[in-house]
Amino acid sequence: MGAAEAASYEELRRKRLEENKKKLEQLNLPHLSLSLRNATTSPKTSPAKQIKRKISQDGTPTVLRRSLRVANLPEANYREVTADIVARPRRLFKRRDLDNRVYASDEAREYAQTKAEEVEAGLDSKFPSFVKPMLQSHTTGGFWLGLPNQFCNMYLPKKDATITLIDENGEEHDTTYLAHKKGLSAGWRGFSIYHELVDGDALVFQLVEPTTFKVGGLIELKQA
Repeated sequence: MGAAEAASYEELRRKRLEENKKKLEQLNLPHLSLSLRNATTSPKTSPAKQIKRKISQDGTPTVLRRSLRVANLPEANYREVTADIVARPRRLFKRRDLDNRVYASDEAREYAQTKAEEVEAGLDSKFPSFVKPMLQSHTTGGFWLGLPNQFCNMYLPKKDATITLIDENGEEHDTTYLAHKKGLSAGWRGFSIYHELVDGDALVFQLVEPTTFKVGGLIELKQA
């Protein structure tokens, strides 16, 4: 490239720079750029952060209320409130002496079974029922009450559930029904001890609701 061509190129480049500078001045871009730089270097506090706070009597900061509707209302106290816990009374069951178990004779067992069947015969037939003789495993030790398989398959829930037993005095006792084992577990111990059931007793279970039994034969057998 010759000297003349280089001089011509520099002159053309200088003219373009001047033209671009004039365009920037016309668009006011230098002023806008300066304003933007000042805004980023010294940011203003957002309105949300300008909420005035005051110190309460206990030294904790509280936010001033802005709403005119609640401005004159007393300030809420958000301190933790402890409630008085009232202990629920529980029935205490004495542990039975397994060495003094009551073993029913064949005659007593047969008599109790007969009396229970008489009670069942007088019940409303629209409610399914069955007679359950008591064994040692029902009244001492394990306290597990197995129910008739056919009855469970026909009438009781297919999953574990809470079954309520209502005695002849109208008192309710909740028990846990284990569907896969077809029997009563938790809660049956309390029912058995409360009614002083022993080996040889016979009870009548009448299903009055899907998960509620009326249990009969208790009073009659104790008086026999």
